[in-house]
Amino acid sequence: MKKVWYVSLGLLFLLSLPLAAAAEEGANREEVKSKTKEAAALAGKDKQAAIEKIGDKQGPFVWKDTYVFLMDLEGNMLAHPMKPELTEKGSLLGVPDKNKENPKMLFAEFVEVARDQEEGWVSYMWPKPGEEKPSEKVTYIYRVPGTDMFTAAGVYK
Repeated sequence: MKKVWYVSLGLLFLLSLPLAAAAEEGANREEVKSKTKEAAALAGKDKQAAIEKIGDKQGPFVWKDTYVFLMDLEGNMLAHPMKPELTEKGSLLGVPDKNKENPKMLFAEFVEVARDQEEGWVSYMWPKPGEEKPSEKVTYIYRVPGTDMFTAAGVYK
């Protein structure tokens, strides 16, 4: 009887491995929206605390294969956990995506969505980490209510 129980337990464990792996594969759109709005709530209450937490590579706004970043409506990056040097570049409105045939000014579009719609998705081409070839990525933009800032996070299609 014990042997059957151990075999059953072993099979159950083996069958659960693909589910656990699938759960950890990548962030999904619902998680992106939730984390983006959570970061916006923090930014609305305490801008400096938001800059510190959003900019922390080990912080609560970096998960699975994505992260939240914070910008203002002038196109300035205020916090970025993976590329903090972007916060020192000034306006990013003239930076194109990586689509060589038809480049898109992605940061200008982010600002436009935040300013005009207050929230929405922007699709563009960007390489996955560790790759050179661009892939389609969609980023959720969410305007921090009552401010000139927005939070954003993206997922690859």
